[in-house]
Amino acid sequence: MREISATDAARGFSALLDAVELQGETFVVTRGGRSIARIEAATGASGATVKALLRCHQTDPTWADEIRELRTSAAIQERAWPA
Repeated sequence: MREISATDAARGFSALLDAVELQGETFVVTRGGRSIARIEAATGASGATVKALLRCHQTDPTWADEIRELRTSAAIQERAWPA
């Protein structure tokens, strides 16, 4: 895992993404000597993987009722956006 300053990451963002995508590198981004982020390749899952995961867990019979209750109790917030 390589360490890179936020400034250097910003200046060479395209090259940083290439290194992550093509070489599988991981970077820790630092600012002011502190680690603030990690940039690494995203992991993906296929639809078959997701379906298999869902099949191996039992359905919660109360889930639909809980969602319905949450929806009815949620208040719509009116917000004035600055012009």
